[in-house]
Amino acid sequence: MEPGQVVLYFALLFFLFVNVRKFFRRRSVPQLDPSAIPAGAVLLDVRTKAERSKDSIPGSIHIPLQELGPRSGELEKYRNRQIVCYCRSGNRSLAAAVMLKKLGHSSANLVGGISNWKLAAGS
Repeated sequence: MEPGQVVLYFALLFFLFVNVRKFFRRRSVPQLDPSAIPAGAVLLDVRTKAERSKDSIPGSIHIPLQELGPRSGELEKYRNRQIVCYCRSGNRSLAAAVMLKKLGHSSANLVGGISNWKLAAGS
């Protein structure tokens, strides 16, 4: 086998691994459109501080994804409510929702993130 073929096969396997992993992660938590967010749900913004300073969903809580593990105790008061995570497009929030589910929270991912929220709101 030529070195170029080895690299190609490795890249293909890596691509396959990433996409299969994402598929199973998406299936592990509910994927909600903005119109499907239940009353009483808590919105959790997992974007960076700089991103949040530009825009955010009113009433949402902010804990950046990279700080979520150590700061997850701040969400204990919301244990009996669904926590809907959002970011810019929905990738980081998916990771956050999976993490919260592992910690015993009822969590969901906002499909399309704040971009989809703004589209649905017409802004």
